Amino acid sequence: MTTQTIAHSLVIDIGKTHVKLHVLDSKFNSLFSKQMKNTVVNEGVFPSINTKEIWDWLIAGIKEITPTYRINAINITTHGATAALIDRNSISADGLVLPILDYEYTGVYEQSPEYESIRPSFDDTFSPSLPAGLNLGRQLYWLKTKFGDEFKQVTDILMYPQYWVWRFTGQRVNEITSLGCHTDLWSIKNNSYSSLVDYLDCEKLLPKIEPAWFDCGQVTASLITELGLDPECHFYNGIHDSNASFLRYKLTQKDTPFTVVSTGTWTILMSSQVSLSNLDAKKDMLANIDAMEQPIACARFMGGREFEAICEQAGSWLGEQFNVNDIQNVIDEQVFAIPDFSDGSGPFGGAESGFISNTDKVSGIALATIYCALMIDYQLDMLDAKGDIFIEGAFLKNPLLCAVLNQLRDNNNVILSMDSTGTVQGAGYLSDWGNVQCEIECEPSTYTNLTSLKEYQKRWRSYAEAKLNNI
Repeated sequence: MTTQTIAHSLVIDIGKTHVKLHVLDSKFNSLFSKQMKNTVVNEGVFPSINTKEIWDWLIAGIKEITPTYRINAINITTHGATAALIDRNSISADGLVLPILDYEYTGVYEQSPEYESIRPSFDDTFSPSLPAGLNLGRQLYWLKTKFGDEFKQVTDILMYPQYWVWRFTGQRVNEITSLGCHTDLWSIKNNSYSSLVDYLDCEKLLPKIEPAWFDCGQVTASLITELGLDPECHFYNGIHDSNASFLRYKLTQKDTPFTVVSTGTWTILMSSQVSLSNLDAKKDMLANIDAMEQPIACARFMGGREFEAICEQAGSWLGEQFNVNDIQNVIDEQVFAIPDFSDGSGPFGGAESGFISNTDKVSGIALATIYCALMIDYQLDMLDAKGDIFIEGAFLKNPLLCAVLNQLRDNNNVILSMDSTGTVQGAGYLSDWGNVQCEIECEPSTYTNLTSLKEYQKRWRSYAEAKLNNI
């Protein structure tokens, strides 16, 4: 039997750094994948997502896949804090009234100080005030204020995964994991749209909310022909990327408390059975909403971005070889990387980053490794996380980081996902919802025996908190 006679599903994974395509078999294993760098368009009225480049790449990639694999289902997962303002009647191919704003554009925050008096309270939405455009509600307020004439042409506001659903199917839908991801648009307290939606007068522009696994219907006939898809290929609603990772564990851990640490550009900790009263808005803690519409206590920092920044500033390159002795040397030399290396995110957001002692004495990549382990450890304490800690994503490529974290955690076991595509697998479940037999292949992390690690941890926290208090 050839692969063309067996039905496969396709996952589109649009992260902030890369765009990926994965072909999955019936057990959600990735059989084929490819990726491209996700770039920002810095021309025009504001920095925006390069939707044309993404669309052209997706079309070319699917055409490459379909001669070998029969694709009868497509799922999508994307980063959060992003929405498309469309005119469904537009004759343009992308349907956009305005480009899709890049959430890292700092002008959104700088040009809307009055938004702070408009946005709902933290104990209503559990969405903290974030820098740049990381609160989607702030983006919408800024766009409506600055581009009022264009905003009047908008027929629909689509969360980012659902924009691509619309491009492929013509179906306009909404979905809770993207809608409830630090947007200020959803009241967790009332389980409904927040007061901001009324203030912006945009509820009529938000399509009906459907589950992540909702069948949005067939891909349009013209695209099925152009791309060589199965004639009955359906497209499913889609999910926010961190929630896709979390979904797999929610299905397997049942009533046992656990935390998923999803790592990439962002490191996002998502803890089950944690009270939302533990969340501190000033520490980049928030509640996301999972695919089953339940709040999840979360904490985050830009782990991938900060790791790169520390390496660069301390004179290392990302692929540089290092070992546990290099980490011990960081401790022995008492060299500290002090946050914030992300320009405003994380538990020490806004503090002036820097180094204590001479970085020439240590490996920069070892310093970045212990820094990220300490940040995750700090956030686990803030959440009061119980049970096992599951690591997903990019930091799996750095087993020493996970091993340092394991030594730091006296009351938790650190467990490594054996699958580097957890987000993709979680998204893959959506087209087979109700039939999923979820299994996660994991292994315990190794454990370092670093000398004086706890003392180093205490000093690092003291330095970091002192920096924050000086803002």
